[in-house]
Order: sequence, then C-alpha cells, then structure tokens
Amino acid sequence: MQLRMTIKILLILGVMKFSEIPGQKEITGRLLLSVSQERVSHAQLFTGPEGCGSLALALAYAQYISCEKRSPEDSCGVCKSCIKYEKLIHPDQHFVFPVIRGKSSDPISENYLGHWRKFVLQSPFFSLNGWLNSIEVGNAQGLIFASEASEIIRKLSLKAFESDFKIMIIWLPEKMHQTTANKLLKLIEEPPEKTLFLLVSEEPDKVIPTMLSRCQLVKIPAFAGKDIEDYLINKLCKDAGTASDIASVSYGNIVRAIELCEQSEGWLANLERFRSLMRLAWKRDIISIIEWSDGMAVTGREPQKNFLSFSLRLLRENLMISLCNGNNELVYLTGEEAEFSEKFHPFINRKNIYPLAEEFNLASSHIEANGNPRIIFLDLALRVARLIR
Repeated sequence: MQLRMTIKILLILGVMKFSEIPGQKEITGRLLLSVSQERVSHAQLFTGPEGCGSLALALAYAQYISCEKRSPEDSCGVCKSCIKYEKLIHPDQHFVFPVIRGKSSDPISENYLGHWRKFVLQSPFFSLNGWLNSIEVGNAQGLIFASEASEIIRKLSLKAFESDFKIMIIWLPEKMHQTTANKLLKLIEEPPEKTLFLLVSEEPDKVIPTMLSRCQLVKIPAFAGKDIEDYLINKLCKDAGTASDIASVSYGNIVRAIELCEQSEGWLANLERFRSLMRLAWKRDIISIIEWSDGMAVTGREPQKNFLSFSLRLLRENLMISLCNGNNELVYLTGEEAEFSEKFHPFINRKNIYPLAEEFNLASSHIEANGNPRIIFLDLALRVARLIR
C-alpha cells in the first residue's frame, strides 16, 4: 500500500504538455503541424494499442490548440488557458467517458467529473479497469449511456467561454450505447462552429462504422521500450535495472509498466507461485497441489487475476525460447524469470502450449465471474499436471 501511494504522489506531476509524454515524437510532430497549418479536423479519433498514451496525446493536443502563447514545439504551460487545462477545469474543455448507472442520478459523465479530474491528474496513463475500480463499480459494466447524448448536445450548443474552440474529448467511444451514437452522428458530421471532437479509442473496430467514417484517424504506435525505461527512472524513481526489466516485459504498454511497478513485490510472488505449480504438477504431488490451491484461494481476486495473467505471459515466453533456438532478442523476460526459464522451457512445446493457455484463460474467466477460487485453482493445477507431461 505504501508503494502504491508513493507512485500516485509522483504521478501527480501531470502529463498535459507534449514534452512531458515519453517518446511518440513522430505523432506529436504531425499534431503540431496540423495546428500550424490550420488543418485541424473537426472530428479525430486517436487510436492505438492499449497503453500507447492516446489519452495523454489528446489532452496535450487540446491544450496546445487553446494555448494563448504556444511555440512551434509545445504549449506554454503558463498562460491562463494552459493553467486551467492542466487542472482540467477549462470551461471549453468537455469530457465523456464510461460510467455506471447509479441509483440516485442519471448515468452521465458530469456526475463523475470531480472524480475523473482527480483520477486523470494522478496519471493520464490508465486502463478502463483502473478507472472503473477507482469509482468502485463492483460487477457493473461501464458504458456511455443514451442520456449522455442530450448532455453533449446541450454543452456544445453554448458559445465558447474563453477559447476559440470548444473541445469535446470522448474516451472509449466503443463503450457508447447504440442510441447515444445514433443521436451524435449528425452533430459529429456537422458540429457547431469552432467545435472539435477528439475521440480516444482502444478498439476502433467496435466503434459503429457510421461514426468511424466521420472521423480522421490518428494512429498511435506502442511506446518504445527505451522511452518507457526512461519514464520509470525519471518519473517513478526506479533504478535502471528494475526499469529495464519492467520495460522489456511491458511490450510498449506504459499502463502495464506502471502496474508492474505497483506490483513489484507481487511479481516475485507470482514467479514463486508459478514455479511451485509447475514443480508439483510435474511430480503429480496431489496433496501438495491441494495445499497450493488453498493458498491461492485466500490471496484475493485481483492477485489471482494477476497471477493468471503473469502465468500466460511466462508460458508464451518459454515457448519462444524453444522456438527461437537461442535468439533472445525475441524473448522478453526479467533476470529471475530468465534464470528459471532456462531449465523450464523444454517442458513447453507446440503440443501443450495451446491447451495450457486455454486452461489459464478459462480459470481467469471463472475468477472474473466470481467462481469459487479453491475449486478453480485445484481444477487448473490438476489439468496442468496432465498437460505438462
């Protein structure tokens, strides 16, 4: 808990200027050029793999467009507009994001805006699960409900208060209710004067095609490993070795890298749990397998999901070791993982990798559905005992 609080305090530095986003120089250059050439499309969809910094780029872009003293490289950060943008309180900046249907209020973003500001200011690098967990949704599903459309239309019908542009940032339009999307199509196609829509999507194939066709696509690549490594060292004060290990296994996903920092102790615990499971499965020591399952059952749902995700990654990497014949450039493991995998990888092959992965994925689905963890992990361990041989 202390580690998590420390990380959150460090992240309150904010990432609203282009210069504070690690890497992504090419896409930043294109966004800057669109403003200098006055070719800013009225509807743009920022998209890329999870953890590519698409929301951070959209926020920096919105701030740059409204900056009163911008330079060719970045917003100034000191004008009245920038100060308000960096606090997410500018009257011409609007947000829409997935929420839940509450018991006493309409399910619209406005009712969660205070929490949203606080959460984004901690770090603009986060996942949907991270956001939903922060508002304690339980098993509810986060959506952009139909009632949001009327609120968007109302806000954008007003004149701009301070800036030349009103900017509406819609995070995860793929979570938009069909009714909401249909009501907004005309508005996105022909918005009020000086109105910009910045949509930020992780799964653009799930955005309704009629909305997608009305937006200019801004494709964002995953972060370079070196950029994530530098970010962890400079922003989270990680030592170079730890930062390098985390960057190498995050696959360009900065959200994943930050989560691994928070779970650094759990990371080693997961490796030990995985090592124990595989050793007991190979020996087919049923009594010890039952004890292992009982131990996993009391760790809590989030640690259980983390372990299953960790195990899937380790299985994939061990298969890659076998297939690559010593070409470690294609293998992403930390030092301790690599030491373990040197002896373990011969047990993972083309014949058992698919059924093994299927069993771990199935266990993850059952945990997500609040199944009995003791039964789930005992069943998983027994099936691994059959497959590992």
